[in-house]
Amino acid sequence: MTTYSPDFELNHPAALIAALPAVLGFVPENSLVLVSLGDGELGAVMRVDLSDDLIDRVDHLVEIAAAAAPEAMIAVIVDADGAHCPQCNSEYRQLCAVLSKALAQNDIELWAAHVVDRVAVGGRWHCVDGCGSGGAVDDPSASPLAAAAVLQGRRLYPRRADLQAVIAPDDLSRSAAVVAAASQHAARRAVAHREDPLACGRRDVEDAMAAAARVARGQSVSDAEVAALGCALRDVQVRDTLYALAVSEKAGEAETLWALLARTLPAPWRVEALVLLAFSAYVRGDGPLAGVSLEAALRCEPDHRMAGMLDTALQSGLRPEQIRELAITGYRMAKRLGVRLPPRRASGRCAG
Repeated sequence: MTTYSPDFELNHPAALIAALPAVLGFVPENSLVLVSLGDGELGAVMRVDLSDDLIDRVDHLVEIAAAAAPEAMIAVIVDADGAHCPQCNSEYRQLCAVLSKALAQNDIELWAAHVVDRVAVGGRWHCVDGCGSGGAVDDPSASPLAAAAVLQGRRLYPRRADLQAVIAPDDLSRSAAVVAAASQHAARRAVAHREDPLACGRRDVEDAMAAAARVARGQSVSDAEVAALGCALRDVQVRDTLYALAVSEKAGEAETLWALLARTLPAPWRVEALVLLAFSAYVRGDGPLAGVSLEAALRCEPDHRMAGMLDTALQSGLRPEQIRELAITGYRMAKRLGVRLPPRRASGRCAG
């Protein structure tokens, strides 16, 4: 789920549907998209895959959506094969009836429900209840939200799989080499940490910032360096300090490093890189990247505290500015370690 305020009329379905790629970060396919409304503006937006058991999961979806306390919701069903199929539309009317009832129990109105074959130029939409309204989808690339996304430095992806590729492991043979290097480094680091925990943590944070600067310049990091960073991120004081980089002037450099580590480190080391990436993306308003990163992190470690907290905040539509203060803990930790972090800044650039 992600949250944005648009610059268009919510009662114009063609424009609303065209804005979905900019909100979600990718072009939705085979999806149910729930758009929450409050004070006449677009609020939290949630997407789930269409599936045979979707109607049985409506109560859970509404529970998540209701956490943001919207006044109303709009449902958009994206189905290239079923949008113009009478039998499918009957099933979608049933789905929306169940959805409307569940929302009403939470004092939320289902304001409208639309079916669209594809969210692209040439796509066609119509209302689920057969009211007769319908037409062509507006050009998604011309949506005001698409322009806003570009100005914010967010990248829009053709499909969700392309977004997921930002964090997908990209070299399994290298991951195996990193595992071997990490085992060796962990033993050495344990000795150094016992001798002087503060010096060990300070060195790890400084090494991470130096690696981020090199990666941002297009330089590579060795397997040994990746392994060392993975081990360092498992240290709570190091990890909590590095969260501060998300609100610093070097946020873009750090986020690029977290994305690289998420693709390179194997479990369990990649979990912390994924959560750092998620936090950085969330802080700068990139809910889609934060969402896929948290999803991957929670698959690796379902009980991860920070991942769970961020996921709950994201699902509830909590705005980025409301979580940025979490990074202040990192600056306090840095002071304790004797590390000088970059000055604070409101946002960073996209991950690469």
